[in-house]
Amino acid sequence: MADETPNPSPPLAPATSDRPTDIDHSPAPVSVVVTESESLSVTESECEQPTTPPVAESGSLVVVDEKEDLPPPPPSVAVVVEVKTSATQEGVGVFEAEKPKPTEDKKIPQSLVSFKEESNVVADLSDSERKSLQELRQLVQEALDSNRFTFSPPPPPPPPKDAEKQCSAQEAPIKLENAPAVPSEPTPRIEENPEKEAQEVAKEAEQLSIWGIPLLKDDRTDVILLKFLRARDFKVKDAFVMIRNTIKWRKEFGIDALVDEDLGDEWEKVVFMHGYDREGHPVCYNVYGEFQNKEVYAKAFSDEEKRAKFLRWRIQFLERSIRKLDFSPGGVCTIFQVNDLKNSPGPAKRDLRLATKQALQVLQDNYPEFVAKQVFINVPWWYLAFYTMISPFLTQRTKSKFVFTGPSKTAETLFKYMSPEQVPVQYGGLSVDYCDCNPDFSTSDPVAEVTVKPATKQTVEIIIYEKCNIVWELRVVGWEVSYGAEFVPTAEDGYTVIIQKATKKAPSDEPVVSNSFKVGELGKILLTVDNPTSKKKQLLYRFKIKSFID
Repeated sequence: MADETPNPSPPLAPATSDRPTDIDHSPAPVSVVVTESESLSVTESECEQPTTPPVAESGSLVVVDEKEDLPPPPPSVAVVVEVKTSATQEGVGVFEAEKPKPTEDKKIPQSLVSFKEESNVVADLSDSERKSLQELRQLVQEALDSNRFTFSPPPPPPPPKDAEKQCSAQEAPIKLENAPAVPSEPTPRIEENPEKEAQEVAKEAEQLSIWGIPLLKDDRTDVILLKFLRARDFKVKDAFVMIRNTIKWRKEFGIDALVDEDLGDEWEKVVFMHGYDREGHPVCYNVYGEFQNKEVYAKAFSDEEKRAKFLRWRIQFLERSIRKLDFSPGGVCTIFQVNDLKNSPGPAKRDLRLATKQALQVLQDNYPEFVAKQVFINVPWWYLAFYTMISPFLTQRTKSKFVFTGPSKTAETLFKYMSPEQVPVQYGGLSVDYCDCNPDFSTSDPVAEVTVKPATKQTVEIIIYEKCNIVWELRVVGWEVSYGAEFVPTAEDGYTVIIQKATKKAPSDEPVVSNSFKVGELGKILLTVDNPTSKKKQLLYRFKIKSFID
């Protein structure tokens, strides 16, 4: 997935807007200047202010030559990036910012080939793929016509032997001496109506659907059939057998009834959907560390009945998520998976291992090609050893979907695939949990990203052109920096207002800082981050202008 792909609007459900009613929707009367300087050796007086500030564009830093005709400044928000690195810098040239080189972690296995989703548009398929799709459609149509997809419900389990004996004893007739004979009632005859039964079978076949999509009713069927074909390397007969087995399993498992069943919310922190990636896929988080809670673990795996209930809940969660996808050709019909292995119980837990194996088997057999990417974060050493053992048995297609990262690279890795406003706070982003409340910002409010180099001070200047109320939130992933905020008025006789005194932030501090300020005169807000460490830091911030209220 391309890192530079713009974040589209969510395909499933529009993000709920948390904007307050007093927000001024007119162009914001501000501009933003991000200034970087060496925190120890360079002062502002030593660096000359360029006549024309460089304008930041996506993926590159461009400095406009003075000889060129400059376009008029935009009326809303101007984002200007100015880099000062030394006092001896005499001129500034036009250049493209270097893309950060991917850091290679020898301990983390990575696939040499990155998976790219194939198109589900028939016109984009190769000739052989189109032929296979057509053959599979024909097989499915023939099976529907001959009712080969109609399966009888499984027989009820036989009662225990003790229960049979007890039932027989209770139902045994009691013989009374000299009692008059009671004429036995004739057994009612069940009339057979083969024509009616055939009509019901035909009606059931006509209404046959998978994941809420009726088969062979529209072009969404092609998307479904392509999933089975790709899972079986476009071997038509194998794909047809897989479809038939899936339909049979869905009926035996009672999927359509399961979707509406109330199984509680005991595991809502174990598996949950949150946000979208940069290509519009909904993101599913699997948090294995939640099973360290003995109560949560016992409710899921303490006995066979609880394991069966957890499996039903997990399948219900997946089924509900899939039914929200867009199965039209060109739509988003896969899910981005994030697997958090922090504090995972590990392979020593036999009950968890058995349940995981059972769930994986069900998902592989009946939910093909629903994963766009599998990202494993906070990967422990034992999982790397486990993956090394099973890697030779995985197909290249499967391995190309896997991404592994250690604890120190979690946020950096997720930001390659998701915008920070879509990433939950606990994983380095600025998106709060849906159960929490953030009245000022939502996932529809974009986040600016700035890399703070080692031993440098980064200043974000928000220039205010009229009276207003401004709110902002800011974080540096992992902190270990100092953060301060102040308002500097434009008037020479004005006084600087310290909004947030420069304070050292430790990794254990609150991950996100939120501030607000009522601007009664023209000036600028300065947000300063001082990074004294030898490591680069990722600064995330966003702000919003509201109408001025006395």
